[in-house]
Amino acid sequence: MIKVLVTGAGGKMGQATVKAVNAHAGLELVGIAGRSDSLQEKIKDFRPDVVVDFTSAESVMINTAIIIEAGVRPVVGSSGLIPEQVQELQAKAAAKKLGGIIAPNFCVGAILMMRFAEQAAKFFPHAEIVELHHDKKQDAPSGTSVKTAEMLDNVRQNIRADNKEILLGARGATLNDVPIHSIRLPGLLAHQEVLFGGEGELLTIRHDSFNREAYMPGVCMACEQVMGLNELVYGLEEIL
Repeated sequence: MIKVLVTGAGGKMGQATVKAVNAHAGLELVGIAGRSDSLQEKIKDFRPDVVVDFTSAESVMINTAIIIEAGVRPVVGSSGLIPEQVQELQAKAAAKKLGGIIAPNFCVGAILMMRFAEQAAKFFPHAEIVELHHDKKQDAPSGTSVKTAEMLDNVRQNIRADNKEILLGARGATLNDVPIHSIRLPGLLAHQEVLFGGEGELLTIRHDSFNREAYMPGVCMACEQVMGLNELVYGLEEIL
């Protein structure tokens, strides 16, 4: 049994994670942590193998560093980490030869959407991303849309790697010449479409998440897979 501690357990994603871990035959929920708790103390008390973090953009960097320093494997679904922070955390994990994952999206369908868009980018040089989320989501653009734009650019191979930057706009951004439009409205959960325009045609690749349970198979799989890793990987596709 893999011992799991969930931080951010009071939030909607955290609550769904607690339920999923409890229902999974190979995982054991040993503890939870909330805003008023000390993550260091919780790790010391419960001695987990894995800590799942579904907190906030403000705390995810600090939390993940705490998890790694404690010698525990992080499974991070919180948004808000910039590439430099991911690299810093990967260096910390590498120093301890510790496995873990940071995933902008744990939904398998969303990962397939990104992969299909990556394939389409070989044939359509003009693309834009529209991501739609609930009105409580604080970061814009979303981690999934940023990851998608990076994947499209890797296919294009016509922009130097050291020229990558995110130009923020009104609820959106342009990343490596890929415009990202961010929508935040009540009634939405998590949705993204990638639109490719060509002469006389439009290709749209879209994924919709209608409830948080859609993410749970990916979260549980990540808790299992990180036990065999000796590095911190970025993106669920790295363990599929």
